[in-house]
Amino acid sequence: MKIVMKVQMNCQKCRTEALKVVAKAEGVNFVGLEGAEKDKVVVIGDGVDAVKLAASLRKKVGQTELMSVAEIKS
Repeated sequence: MKIVMKVQMNCQKCRTEALKVVAKAEGVNFVGLEGAEKDKVVVIGDGVDAVKLAASLRKKVGQTELMSVAEIKS
């Protein structure tokens, strides 16, 4: 499953914190940043709860918006 979330991150410390929060989540295999301003967090994993992940990012980092949730065809 591939989840893309737009997170309001104003500094490098915010990006680091967002990546830490996502990496701790259960079932996550890959975490990365994308977008021109590195404001989109990409999560790839099995059985990851996108809503819980977005909620924890909102709590720890700031405004978070779920952009897409898609199955990866293997």
